[in-house]
Amino acid sequence: MWCSFGDEKFRGSPQLMDCSPSSSDKKTLKSYHQRKGKRSGLNLMELKSNHSSPVLTDPIPVNNSRLGIHSNLLSYQQSGGSLSSGKYMTIPRKKPGKLEDVWSNGWLEAMRSSSPPRKRLIKDKDFTIEAAADDFDIAYCSWMIKYPSALKSFDQILKNAKNKKVAVFLDYDGTLSPIVDDPDRAFMSDSMRSAVRDVAKYFPTAIISGRSRDKVYELVGLTELYYAGSHGMDIMGPVSHAESGDHPNCIRSTDQQGKEVNLFQPAREFIPMIDEVLKTLVENTKDIKGANVENHKFCTSVHYRNVEEKNWPTIAQRVHDILKDYPRLRLTHGRKVLEIRPVIDWNKGKAVEFLLESLGLSDRDDVLAIYIGDDKTDEDAFKASKYNSNSRFTVFRERNLGYGILVSSVPKESNAFFSVRDPSEVKKFLKALVTWKKFEKA
Repeated sequence: MWCSFGDEKFRGSPQLMDCSPSSSDKKTLKSYHQRKGKRSGLNLMELKSNHSSPVLTDPIPVNNSRLGIHSNLLSYQQSGGSLSSGKYMTIPRKKPGKLEDVWSNGWLEAMRSSSPPRKRLIKDKDFTIEAAADDFDIAYCSWMIKYPSALKSFDQILKNAKNKKVAVFLDYDGTLSPIVDDPDRAFMSDSMRSAVRDVAKYFPTAIISGRSRDKVYELVGLTELYYAGSHGMDIMGPVSHAESGDHPNCIRSTDQQGKEVNLFQPAREFIPMIDEVLKTLVENTKDIKGANVENHKFCTSVHYRNVEEKNWPTIAQRVHDILKDYPRLRLTHGRKVLEIRPVIDWNKGKAVEFLLESLGLSDRDDVLAIYIGDDKTDEDAFKASKYNSNSRFTVFRERNLGYGILVSSVPKESNAFFSVRDPSEVKKFLKALVTWKKFEKA
């Protein structure tokens, strides 16, 4: 039969969304994109063939300046002397000169590609599918060959989880709650809260968010969990006799219930600097309609979701102008948010390792860690870490020690193992975990 997409027609079938495309479908899809690309003349996201599927990839080459990290804001991997803590690098200031423009360093390309395009329904007399404004949903279907559904692959996950200690780690925004225009109104549903509570009854569970730890606790409101805020730079975890508890940045504290916990804050010395930048950002962006500066204690973010796109160069330039005077801070891109973070060797992946060690699970082979997240910062936890002199535990993909699950409704490159479309599928997955554990104990 013939299927119509806008003014284009190609051969297909109603079952197309449940399987990988045929060779003729691939040729038609390639031809379609070639014609459409010539008409639009604009590609904000590249279509790249990977495992025979068109996948959305980063729109710009990977190099330091194009990633939005200026030469005076290079990450900790670059050359430079270590500070006393061993986690910081002394980075020389850039010599005074011509200001690097936000167009040339790739900030604007990254800003435009930080969120998926809006979707539209495409209807045929025989079936209805949902398609992205600039792409077919068929791309998502073929992308799932590489990142299969965690729900449809649940039996495979359980097979590897059998007789193992399962630990669950969750992002918040876009994972437990929907992405909304006002970050202060990113509420999780009661049913999601119930699902997370049930998971915590059977498995050690932690939420690792870019928000401040206090804010994410306020939004979640569950005392059964461990919390890590500021992309893992503010962790409230269990008291243990592990090496992690003896870290100089780890102190004993009490949680909201008066229970003794370990408070780990590897970027504590950056708080005065972050506060200073926060105040400057608030002052310098107050005249940009829709801009929202958020304080996460150990990092800060500038949301531009509600800013007209014509004003994005303005907001990018102002953030650029402020950061050029702070070589120990770096900028990263989230979903329509610019995040300013300390230049330290710490991220969500490191936070997972720290919590596993605190839980006494880092030196065991019978552990299965599951991390679910939707953002670029979650890639640090998805990555297949390799053994090195600084870490005894490998996270996720290597050696089947765990699974990263990406939450995404559009195809994009990831280090995750599986995928789910949205928070509703996250909830289904969590409920399935609980059902399995109940059945196993029965």
